[in-house]
Amino acid sequence: MSPAADTAAAAPSPFASFYGGGRVVRGLARVLQAVQKFAPGFGTRAALGLFFTPLPSKRSARRLAVPAGWRVERWPFETGSMAVYRRADAEPGRPTVLLVHGWAGHGLQMQALGDAVAAAGLNPVLLDLPGHGRSDGWRSTLPQFVRALWAASARLGPLHAVVAHSMGALAASHALAHGLPAQRLALIATSPPPKLVLKWFAHGFGLGAAMSMRMRRLIEQREGIDLEHFEADELAPRLPRATLVVHDEDDRAAPAPLARRLADQVAGSRWLATRGLGHRRVLADAQVLRVVAEHVTRPIGIDDSGQ
Repeated sequence: MSPAADTAAAAPSPFASFYGGGRVVRGLARVLQAVQKFAPGFGTRAALGLFFTPLPSKRSARRLAVPAGWRVERWPFETGSMAVYRRADAEPGRPTVLLVHGWAGHGLQMQALGDAVAAAGLNPVLLDLPGHGRSDGWRSTLPQFVRALWAASARLGPLHAVVAHSMGALAASHALAHGLPAQRLALIATSPPPKLVLKWFAHGFGLGAAMSMRMRRLIEQREGIDLEHFEADELAPRLPRATLVVHDEDDRAAPAPLARRLADQVAGSRWLATRGLGHRRVLADAQVLRVVAEHVTRPIGIDDSGQ
């Protein structure tokens, strides 16, 4: 077994962090198990429908007021539009930093980081990714996240930096590894690769390994992308030296050893470990805000590994 496989096998499943163990989840599991038994093809499509639906839903995020000092725009994307948040005091000509939330999150979760970036003299841009926040749609996929980042870059021009959380960090890693123009990258609470998440999902709902394999094949057919390209071994050699990886040791949704393995494979990267913050509180921690702001403003060419 490879080191990557050893790490993945040892990682605890974060299934309960996303779906819990309540009656609704147990009921859904029984329904999916029954459908899979009598109609495997339909069962796979039903499981994918649930897998592609951010939970909790975006209804609560849509009710959030736009914070003072920020304004919201709508940009066309695929068959709908994305919501985009920009500082009202943004100055033309300043370097742009794109801040990307994770699965079942929303752009305003990145506001504290955006404010820190603005205070450092750069222009932050926050996205509500497809199916999230104020953006259109109720479902999304990781490959669609990647396409949304490319669409944002096409609109904004070359980026100074990308700061991304959870599955947004995985999407950002893929985008930069495949040529998205950005000089710096900060990955916070990076999500595990999709093959492992699919295994956890199928196991959590009692659907078995065969279901996770069918789901993977259907995703790759629909999206026209090999999920192997989201593995650390594929991404790390292509990421910029100016990469910061932040992860909390107590993160139950995205086990820290997987992110540490990614960081160890990125030449020149910097690793910052926190404790007691979990998967989302890390986004508003004072130390994290300071380190991320310093990272994105650090002059290119300085050896980041020596910070």
